[in-house]
Amino acid sequence: MELEDYLEPEVAVTAVVAATVFSPRARKLVRQGAVYGTAGVLAAGEAVNSFFKGFGHGLKEADQDEVSTNGAHPSPEMQPPGVAGGQER
Repeated sequence: MELEDYLEPEVAVTAVVAATVFSPRARKLVRQGAVYGTAGVLAAGEAVNSFFKGFGHGLKEADQDEVSTNGAHPSPEMQPPGVAGGQER
């Protein structure tokens, strides 16, 4: 085979795959890359999941605080006439 034959995409890919399959060092590098890549994806997924859980928890607390301050303790101006402190006169 001539040098020009190796520049064709099909031949170049085949040569790289064959070198990877038959080289112990290349196989080790591919394995490590797969392990570290998988670990990175899992860690990133866990971080994103944790962020959105915290975000949702914060929204839920803010909603509960808003409901409790608006509904549970009405201001004296909002009470009907003749009612003071929750008791009728």
